[in-house]
Amino acid sequence: MGGVREKKAEYFAKLREYLEEYKSVFVVGVDNVSSQQMHEVRKNLRGRAVVLMGKNTMVRRAVRGFISDFPDYEKLLPFVKGNVGFIFTNDSLQDIKEVIIANKVAAPARAGAVAPEDIWVLAVNTGMEPGKTSFFQALGVPTKIARGTIEIVSDVKVVDAGKRVGASEASLLNLLNISPFTYGLTVVQVYDNGQVFPASILDITDDELISHFISAVNTIACVSLAAGYPTLPSVGHSLINNYKDLLAVAIAADYIYPEIEELKDRIENPDAYASAAPVAAASGSSEAAAEEAPAEEEEESDDDMGFGLFD
Repeated sequence: MGGVREKKAEYFAKLREYLEEYKSVFVVGVDNVSSQQMHEVRKNLRGRAVVLMGKNTMVRRAVRGFISDFPDYEKLLPFVKGNVGFIFTNDSLQDIKEVIIANKVAAPARAGAVAPEDIWVLAVNTGMEPGKTSFFQALGVPTKIARGTIEIVSDVKVVDAGKRVGASEASLLNLLNISPFTYGLTVVQVYDNGQVFPASILDITDDELISHFISAVNTIACVSLAAGYPTLPSVGHSLINNYKDLLAVAIAADYIYPEIEELKDRIENPDAYASAAPVAAASGSSEAAAEEAPAEEEEESDDDMGFGLFD
């Protein structure tokens, strides 16, 4: 009993040390994760993060004991359930997440396991003897006999995502040497500086954030302009719109002040401000045509002179 208490005290001290040292925590799921995978993850995170495992009851008890000093960590308690562990870090959350989820291994289908995604059997020659045709027919997999072996005619989805794998489906997948499952650490929740959020938040890029922000600003500006209620996003638009109204009234009333003299002149003499580039191009083409025309006339005169010598 003394040894158990000593180990618990050591674990509590280590957890408190990590809570004080690191500002971010990943709650990770470790279902079906082998010890070799855990070793690889620890090795890849060395110097950047630390992994801490422990019984959920002991973790909850320890965190509750630290709430007075670390009140924000109480937000993690609802996620301390099931087969989970903790990864503490001060590094980039996105980079650490990539390391956590990168180590995955393929595994054969097991009866009763939940399929993480749709499982398909692709059209292929199985190389099996015709005697096993009835097995495929029982699962609704279309086959034919080709060169004395069973050939699957078309792709067939045998298990839908989120559904449990049946014994027959598991036997078929194992018979075809198909390992549709991949097992590795999964990120259950992320804690960072007092905030708890799902791992999907880390997939949001800076460009997406900027686009959402711009969209929100535009929406606020539109609502403010429609309601006639000035806000910071709408002030610039209001000033420009009001200045346009001022210009329209001044032009209509023929009230000209120095700042709009050029605008008034443009309205009254639009031809004077037309771009000269198209005109120059047109004049250039006409000059080229004029140059080509005399050349043709000279050629015609030479021909006339030539024909005249033979008359």
